[in-house]
Amino acid sequence: MEIKELERAIESILFASGEPVGVERLCLALDQDRDTVDAVCQRLADHYRYERRGMRLLHLDTAWQMCSAPEFAGYIRKVMENRKPPRLSQSALEVLAIVAYFQPVTRAYIDQVRGVDSAYSVSLLLERDLIEECGRLAVPGRPIQYRTTRSFLRAFTLSSLEELPELPGTTPEQGQITLEMQAAIQRLQEAEAQAAGEEGTP
Repeated sequence: MEIKELERAIESILFASGEPVGVERLCLALDQDRDTVDAVCQRLADHYRYERRGMRLLHLDTAWQMCSAPEFAGYIRKVMENRKPPRLSQSALEVLAIVAYFQPVTRAYIDQVRGVDSAYSVSLLLERDLIEECGRLAVPGRPIQYRTTRSFLRAFTLSSLEELPELPGTTPEQGQITLEMQAAIQRLQEAEAQAAGEEGTP
């Protein structure tokens, strides 16, 4: 398959999907190796950005997704404003920050760090697909563990968890919301606000 045909095929798949598509799935569908698929996707992403097209191609960890260009977010909001989910509360952002930095974590650990019950915030984040269950801890009672999702990466414009700012001097054993964690929560708030104001929706 020629490069141009590969580009068209990838565009069609990502447009039709409407959500992140794993590189391995693209490789199987197109009968191509991973290096080739990644290279073609990156070429498309660079082309969209250089040509200032209305679409963008995002690299999300081990997947690719097509979305709208950030500069047209205002127009998109006018059309889809009734579908935009409400902003996250301070408590939900605290829970999200704890999961993001110390994952996988149990709800009991989240409650310990925050000092209050976090059941509602955990449920909200699960509903918003920002966190997900990822197994159970091998201790009596086998509590559920949580981690962030690809939707979290997309919502905060991250390619991977490695792009999260470091938390110097903060360890899970501290068991409290530290100044560094408060700063991380503030960064999540700013990122959410920026995504709501500047990012287009897929």
